[in-house]
Amino acid sequence: MTDFLLIRHGETAWNRELRFQGQLDVPLNDMGFAQAQRLKTRMTQVLGEWHAQGRVPTRLISSDLLRAQQTAQPVAEALGHTCILNAGLREQCYGMFEGMRSPDIQAQYPEAWQRWLAFDADVAVEGAETTRAFHDRVIAELQALAQQYADEHVVVVTHGGVLDMVWRHAQALSLSGPRACDIPNAGLNQVVWRDGGLHIQLWADAAHLADLPEQPVYSQKRLLEAREQLRVQTHANGVA
Repeated sequence: MTDFLLIRHGETAWNRELRFQGQLDVPLNDMGFAQAQRLKTRMTQVLGEWHAQGRVPTRLISSDLLRAQQTAQPVAEALGHTCILNAGLREQCYGMFEGMRSPDIQAQYPEAWQRWLAFDADVAVEGAETTRAFHDRVIAELQALAQQYADEHVVVVTHGGVLDMVWRHAQALSLSGPRACDIPNAGLNQVVWRDGGLHIQLWADAAHLADLPEQPVYSQKRLLEAREQLRVQTHANGVA
């Protein structure tokens, strides 16, 4: 058994603008740095509790993308660990969409946007990673870490897409379809690798961020609803 505390990186300017970041190296914004400091405070406060539970973190591992590294640094200071970088924990590659907002993609690449909105696990736009390939990468990496650090308590700083794959895998959900769980920036998620699979113990804990401004939320479900409303309206106008 290996215990994982999974943390999404803090906010970036592109999170605030609802841009596709993917594997582009975007730094934290001021709010993201504030969230990272809140993580440091939270870690410092709960270390005693973890000691009493026998859950003292033994490793700190981070995606090698800058926004994850910058989030991990204050955590490293709180835990007293050197951060190990791991490219296998990067965000999904979104290919031609990276750096763009959805309205810009709809205007410039309408056909590609409609393909993406199908949320088919085996279909990707140009240069992107399919959701299935992404899922397999993420789960294989966590399995490797679980085997390498068996019976340890590992803190991992990673990305929203990675956490979505963890949620779907643990809940035995389809890889197709929009995201169905909350994944706040700098939120805490505790999972256990046991008996060859992931088991969720705690999800989307953001109590340490409660008094900070509301986070931007890119809702795939809302995009689908908006597409359906547009389809219905277009059909009604055509019939009228």
